[in-house]
Amino acid sequence: MGNIGGTYEPLSVKTLAGRLGPVTAISNRLGADISTWTSKEIGDGNLNLVFIVSSPLGSVIVKQALPYVRLVGDSWPLPLKRSFFEYHALVRQAGRDPGTVPEVYHFDETQAIIVMEFFTPHKILRHSLIAGEKHPGLAEVLGLFCARTLFRGSDLCMDTAKRKADVALFAESVELCDITETLVFSDPYFNAERNHHTRQLDRLVAELRADIDLKVESQHLKSKFCNNAETLLHGDFHTGSVMVSESETKVIDPEFALYGPMGFDTGMLLGNFWMAYFAQPGHADTPGGRAAYQGWILGVVEEIWAVFSAEFSRLWREERSGILYQQTLFEDQGHRLASEQALAHRLQHIWQDTLGFAGVEMIRRTLSLAHIAENDTIENEELRADCEARGLRLGRQLVVNRCRLHSMATVNDLARIIAKEAKQ
Repeated sequence: MGNIGGTYEPLSVKTLAGRLGPVTAISNRLGADISTWTSKEIGDGNLNLVFIVSSPLGSVIVKQALPYVRLVGDSWPLPLKRSFFEYHALVRQAGRDPGTVPEVYHFDETQAIIVMEFFTPHKILRHSLIAGEKHPGLAEVLGLFCARTLFRGSDLCMDTAKRKADVALFAESVELCDITETLVFSDPYFNAERNHHTRQLDRLVAELRADIDLKVESQHLKSKFCNNAETLLHGDFHTGSVMVSESETKVIDPEFALYGPMGFDTGMLLGNFWMAYFAQPGHADTPGGRAAYQGWILGVVEEIWAVFSAEFSRLWREERSGILYQQTLFEDQGHRLASEQALAHRLQHIWQDTLGFAGVEMIRRTLSLAHIAENDTIENEELRADCEARGLRLGRQLVVNRCRLHSMATVNDLARIIAKEAKQ
């Protein structure tokens, strides 16, 4: 999609307009007179440079990978090629659920730059959850996005040759997979160098790291993540990867995209909502002041799963054209009931994986390197630790008992019980 050439060099507010001005795809949107362009760095993530570039004609987002983990520094190098995987993931997601992800205007592989659509007046969903804001239609968009991207990126739907080539392409994202494999599935369960947690959790952390059932089940889930290339995943699908306005919901930042188990994306997403649920007392003006909002969060969780299940089922019946569960074996022989049985089995497997991966995410976001702002912005350490402890308790239940929890209502009831228990 073009190239601004030369050896890789990080962008800055001062150099951005001069370097990107010659790119027609950008000047067509902002105008050729770069003196009218203004740049503002907004990157608050762990890995990249992100800028809003504006002119009287419009605005774009410019995202550039850095050759290291920004959260840690140049002591943790990362390949620039991760922008290549993000670009390819965005293109595929746009085809599978049109209108949900930003349109890509320009990609420069050498400079690791993606220029894309700017969403306004949207904000990061995680910030909305801290502020106690509700967003109509949120659950529907997220449930549909999960169902459509996960189904349409799998052997249930894709041409098998194209899918195998795609698996090979994304398999090269070794370093970002290693981050997930290490920070999510291994580091939380021992005293790893990059771990940190609220000091009041010391006793609970020791208890969890000595929990044999938890340790074994977390590694079973890691095995699924590493060995089950079921579909193209977003790979880092949490409430910081969702942007919202009063009327729209958008999905961003799939640079961790990889082929893995379907329940990983749904699990990470729901795990972040459950953590936000437990964090609400830390943002309430008065005791119990966020109770109604907590109820709204659990309602969103329930609706996401209901929408996902319904849309996945529709796609199964209408778009199942891949090499798995072929219609020639089922509907074409009059065995529609057998097809529905197979669908129920697949949804049950995704459900159990969703719970397990949600639990792993809740534990790692509390004990490993990268935490969540909903908890980190709670200034009172005792209160923060209490909110985090409740999330850890639910996370442990989801990992260990995922095959025994049979409905979202049951899981949400468990969350309510944990939220009402005496101080953790």
